[in-house]
Amino acid sequence: MRKMINFVGPRYIFIGISLAAIALSIVFILVKGFNFGVDFAGGTMITASFNKPDLSVSEVRDIFSKADPAFTNASIVKLMSMTSKGTTTQKSLFDLTVKQFYNASARAKLNADVQNVAKSHGLTVNFESFETVSGYAAAGLRQSAIWASIIVVILLLIYIAIRYRFVFGIGALASLAHDLIITAGLFSMFWITFDSTAIAALLTLLGYSLNDTVVVYSRIRENLKKMHGHPIDEIVNVSINETLSRTINTSLTTFIVVFTLFLFAGSVLRPFSFGMSFGVITGTYSSIYIASPILIGWLERRRKSLAKR
Repeated sequence: MRKMINFVGPRYIFIGISLAAIALSIVFILVKGFNFGVDFAGGTMITASFNKPDLSVSEVRDIFSKADPAFTNASIVKLMSMTSKGTTTQKSLFDLTVKQFYNASARAKLNADVQNVAKSHGLTVNFESFETVSGYAAAGLRQSAIWASIIVVILLLIYIAIRYRFVFGIGALASLAHDLIITAGLFSMFWITFDSTAIAALLTLLGYSLNDTVVVYSRIRENLKKMHGHPIDEIVNVSINETLSRTINTSLTTFIVVFTLFLFAGSVLRPFSFGMSFGVITGTYSSIYIASPILIGWLERRRKSLAKR
């Protein structure tokens, strides 16, 4: 028989660490807030082409920021480059996103200013598209994201309630709340753009975390029958150890993928990969040190109440 790791013994220490992390996350969220993207805060999205295929993002930022300082912190993504071969046009294409609204006159002025700065660098620039997301539309997207999160949580809890006892649902809910708050706090702490892709990461995280918790819960439910009469904490600890290899393999392979995406993907996917990278860690942690310890307390109280009857 392989050696068992004592996960449940120091559970109160890890619960204390989690409570401290949750409190710190809430402080950051309330004090610092989120770095909302254009789809949540409103702003302007521009697609611009330049007559130089090897133009860099820093060069484009320099040109636009000289025309308008609002572009100093803009999100800029290079879409493609086309080199000159035969009749192929030389150009590079960029997506620029800035939290600034431009009416018709401001748009015309920006276009003229960018043209002048680009000309001084020996370049020509064309605005392929110019789209503005109003504050009203952004508020609607934020509201839709909130409702989507609420509906997902409710559906997941209904699933847990149908498949398991009510007590299992309490542990799962605490685990999900733990993962959401801490991951959201990390977005605020590191000032990562919080947009629709970040919401997608959080919702994906809910499903991933619950899946990990369900695996442990399923083994606990099986062992409650097999190990009837054994202490609850022993049953839970055995169950965690029996599912540990599966948990590590799944979490590690997922983490490698999303963290690699975080390191090398562009700014568009950065919020999603950031949320998933840390979410995988918190989801694995919570299934062991949050969901399972809460279950121990409930099951022990239930066993004592049944023994008194």
